[in-house]
Amino acid sequence: MAKWRGAMELFDIYDDDRNRTGRTAERNQKLKDGEYQLIVHVNIMNTQNQLLIQQRQPHKQDFPGYWDISVGGGVRAGETSRDAAEREVFEELGLAIDLAETVPYFWIHFPNGFADEYIVHQDLELDMLNLQQTEVQNVKWASYDEVMSMLTEGTFFPYHQSMLELIFSFSEIGEKT
Repeated sequence: MAKWRGAMELFDIYDDDRNRTGRTAERNQKLKDGEYQLIVHVNIMNTQNQLLIQQRQPHKQDFPGYWDISVGGGVRAGETSRDAAEREVFEELGLAIDLAETVPYFWIHFPNGFADEYIVHQDLELDMLNLQQTEVQNVKWASYDEVMSMLTEGTFFPYHQSMLELIFSFSEIGEKT
């Protein structure tokens, strides 16, 4: 169960080995060296090997108006990575998914954090999604070449190109459901 203090969102602090330390921090709180937070990314791929991408709202503090992967967000205190991934997909896209039998395809270490990368194979009609208006202004399907072009143009969230390449390559070999 997520812990809340008023309107402030809390997250668990992890150590170098991704173990919970028993301490929490508030969202956007600067962490000390050796302290880490956990975030999740859910990459929804269709059978044409296209990635569902979302466009961030223009009022977002970080990277306003940029295109981004399908869904991303922080793991709240007390949540598992799977719980957070399912919650974030529902919050941002209005789509209920079940990751009970799923593990992240890979994870990334970044300064003061870890990102679990999920890949979900699902064909969906975009007009069936219920976008979270405070976060997402638009969605579309994009091929590898389209995403790489947007990354080069500076209109896509500045992930390392190798991360995006991994997402697309894992999708090609992953089971289609």
